[in-house]
Amino acid sequence: MKKILVGLGLLLGGYLIVRAIIEPFTIDFSDPSTYRDDWGGPSLIGVLAVHCVPGIIAAVLIGRWFARRKR
Repeated sequence: MKKILVGLGLLLGGYLIVRAIIEPFTIDFSDPSTYRDDWGGPSLIGVLAVHCVPGIIAAVLIGRWFARRKR
């Protein structure tokens, strides 16, 4: 059961990381209409926070997990 949960956590974390990497390339920073209706909108900082911060947190947690597992 633990292996299944770890696998699902890594899968979810991978999704969040990929979404955080792709998000800045899918919006036009100079055109608010490209991100106004996204989660965290209408401000650019809110959209980036909602879409990128979970990926950054996931990357840190997965990195720590791999480092601890390696020891």
